[in-house]
Amino acid sequence: MAPALPRVGRRTVEALLAANVKDLGELSLVLVHGQYAPGAPPRFTVTLDGETRRVHVRDEASVIGVVAALHEHRDHRDAASSSDVLVVTTGVDDEQLGWDVRGRAVRRKTLTVENAEVALQRFGATGLDPRMYRERWLLEALVEAEPAEDGWPRVGGVLTRDAALRALTAERFGLRAVHRSSGQDGQITLDADTLLAWSRTPAGPRRFAELGATERAELKKWLAEVAGPAVPVLLSLAEAGLGHDALPLGLLGAALRDPAAQPDTVLALGGLFGQVMPRRSELAVFTDAVEGTLTRWIADARTSHDARLRVLAVLNQADELAEKAGLTPGLTTSRFLPSSFTTQLRRTAADARHSPAAGEAALADLLGHALAGLRTEQVQAAETAVRVARWLSGPEPSVTSVSAAVRAHASDWGWVDRALTVLWAGDPEGDLETGRDLRALYEQARERRQRLDQEFSQRLASWAAHATAQHPDGCLVVENVLDTVVRPLAGQASPLLLVLDGMSSGVAAQLGEEAERDGWGEIVPRPDPGQSPSRLAAVSMLPSVTRVSRASLLAGEAADGGQSAETSGFTAFWKRRRKTAALFHKAAIGGEAGLALSHDLMTALASDALVGVVLNTIDEALDNGRHGRGTTWSLGDVTHLRELLAAARSYGRPVVLVADHGHVLERGSRTDGPAVAADGAESARWRTGDAVEEGEIAVHGPRVREGGGAVILPWREDIRYTGRRAGYHGGASLAEVTVPVLVLLPAGEEAPKDWVPLPRELSTPGWWRTHVTRDVPPPAAAPADQSAVSSPARPTAPSGSAPTADARPAGRTEPAPPVAESLGSTVVSSEVYAAQKEYIRKAPEAKVVAAVIDALASAGGTMSPAALAAAISATGRVRRNIEGFVATVQRLLNVEGYPVLGFIDGGHAVKLDVPLLREQFLPKRNAQETDEADDGQRGEEQG
Repeated sequence: MAPALPRVGRRTVEALLAANVKDLGELSLVLVHGQYAPGAPPRFTVTLDGETRRVHVRDEASVIGVVAALHEHRDHRDAASSSDVLVVTTGVDDEQLGWDVRGRAVRRKTLTVENAEVALQRFGATGLDPRMYRERWLLEALVEAEPAEDGWPRVGGVLTRDAALRALTAERFGLRAVHRSSGQDGQITLDADTLLAWSRTPAGPRRFAELGATERAELKKWLAEVAGPAVPVLLSLAEAGLGHDALPLGLLGAALRDPAAQPDTVLALGGLFGQVMPRRSELAVFTDAVEGTLTRWIADARTSHDARLRVLAVLNQADELAEKAGLTPGLTTSRFLPSSFTTQLRRTAADARHSPAAGEAALADLLGHALAGLRTEQVQAAETAVRVARWLSGPEPSVTSVSAAVRAHASDWGWVDRALTVLWAGDPEGDLETGRDLRALYEQARERRQRLDQEFSQRLASWAAHATAQHPDGCLVVENVLDTVVRPLAGQASPLLLVLDGMSSGVAAQLGEEAERDGWGEIVPRPDPGQSPSRLAAVSMLPSVTRVSRASLLAGEAADGGQSAETSGFTAFWKRRRKTAALFHKAAIGGEAGLALSHDLMTALASDALVGVVLNTIDEALDNGRHGRGTTWSLGDVTHLRELLAAARSYGRPVVLVADHGHVLERGSRTDGPAVAADGAESARWRTGDAVEEGEIAVHGPRVREGGGAVILPWREDIRYTGRRAGYHGGASLAEVTVPVLVLLPAGEEAPKDWVPLPRELSTPGWWRTHVTRDVPPPAAAPADQSAVSSPARPTAPSGSAPTADARPAGRTEPAPPVAESLGSTVVSSEVYAAQKEYIRKAPEAKVVAAVIDALASAGGTMSPAALAAAISATGRVRRNIEGFVATVQRLLNVEGYPVLGFIDGGHAVKLDVPLLREQFLPKRNAQETDEADDGQRGEEQG
């Protein structure tokens, strides 16, 4: 049997013509030994020595056919262009063709295709890797696969085997179409990531499967060397027509990580992989590669909708394959499958109902799931379930006074309200099983919160009977906010007062968190000795409605009325204090086209005037339900808020965020109509009359501005006197009466005299923060005026002593450890520290650096800058610029550039690597002694 003729394509013809251009001359016939590739163009043009010539290609298997082609071409050439060239590919020997034909052909003979020479020319190379001469398949493939439009990349030197194989792979696989497959130098990046992405393209795996067996085997072997051992499994799947399933199958291969995997599992996977089922070790490598790629894709999916669709398509396909094969029950611990995420979500909610510890363990698994970063709302629901479980596990809180309860609500119970909103909304994806557990936790926490509202309403009724702005009985009342909070700030720079109508403590908690992430820090008046800084909160007017509370807030005295009364009261208040003021409502806030804020407002902000702006977004959302079942409020949700904060920053103004009252949400009223008789109903949450029903309280006194000074207010949130809305205000619940007050400064700005930072460790209750699994010292005693909070509270930072940064419930005490035994003292006494200090001009005192180390170590290694500043304030004079101070301590502790101390979270937290600190500063013997001392100290504390 005669050997197969070499395949000749257009690029081969072009190379032969270019190589024989000098011999071509006036001749028009080129005989080529070979077979013209089916589908290759029979006519095309080529430039030879600067001349464009048309080429006609004929494939003829006999002498008669060759002669006929020559005569037809000669006739055509005489009638058309004398420069046309005829190329005839044939297997006929020269002797059979005879001199009559050969005499008209270039070089008087049939040309033999030398693929090596063709490859050299097509790559523009000066030499060829010697190994390639022995690989006929590679040379043939390079000649056949050359890109039709651009040709092969020009190398300008020796064409190495690696460069040739890279170019061939890119063309054969169609890798140029793979998203982000090119490196910075334009070269195709051949790695597992690229090839796994290629497997999801519509035609990529099919293109590989259609290659010849030799070429497939050689490319598979080479790619295993350059792209990793996972690639042969991928390409085997592509050969078997399973390329599009490769990523999902790789995820399911995780089922065999367990050495004790059941035979049914192995059989099920074998059924999915078919004849290409790899060995367990090969499958493990492939699974690792798939999971690594998907981890990177998921990171991209957080900011790209297309990337999100791409990765979810893979994960959902894996779930479908697993379900069909019966593998789902064995993959509940998978870090990638949507079904395993749902299983872990359900377990977190269910375990939280039984114990916070079980819930936290389940939550840790859920947070480790790769989808946690994409399903943030579901994760938030799970985190909230665990937080509520922590709150419920603490001692029963109680109300001892109106002042204590309002402060507790701003710093603790308002966060419960925030959590209840999340639990009420249920699972965002609608999973009924998760929803049932969230609802059970909601009911349990709502019942406890309701008891607090009932206790508070009774205290409120007694307090309201005699409380006035002049004698508020220890409370900050809403009409005193301008004088007590805003006026002291005005001495340094006129603040911007932002009144967020209807902002509750739960909403304030969310806005405060986001403001901190945006570079704002909260400050509060310096507390009395022995007391902890805490968020400010005032008591609204009664009933807690806009007409009386907002007017009183802006007038600085008991008042009522609409916008005109608010404006006149606001300007009069500041005029009496010899300051100009301007108040902006609704249409006066927004600017014209291209401007976020109005010209008048920007002019006022640029002046020395005290500027106030009333923002109605929250209250309007309660009226018309625009926020729906949404559980979060961000700065961007409140119209103009983010722009106003940016303007305040640019003009160097502190910002006071304050409400006029809070609100309760519609979570199902007790009846479809009014909860009680409509007689005397003046609004959704207050009425007049004599008969007080269950869930209501009668209130009278000088601060009651409606109903002739006596009204009936509901303290239960499920009572309303008017039609259904998204939310209501006016009643006697803590969420309605508490007026949160947040004072913000740009991060790094120096706080005014008699004001101190309120870091997140102090503004957030301990039960809300995610706990770090470690030994936690017993808590410190709480100030006497915080007796209303019996549940786990935030850590204390008493003025005049170094506070601890750990989250400590109220009501317990702890002896301070001796300074000499602390980690910080040991470090600053070391020889390494002494050597480091020699290079630092004006280094901080040793006791200050020791306090930094001890504070961070006791807090698990991480604190906000403000909390760190508060923690070390009693040990020595620390500069106001805490960032600069930390930078100095970094130079002391970061030996040889190792990151012992530094900023993380975009500069919002300071991180101390305690193990690295020990390694750098303490000899092994001293480190061991310190560890033993720490262990002994913990043992004593636990004892």
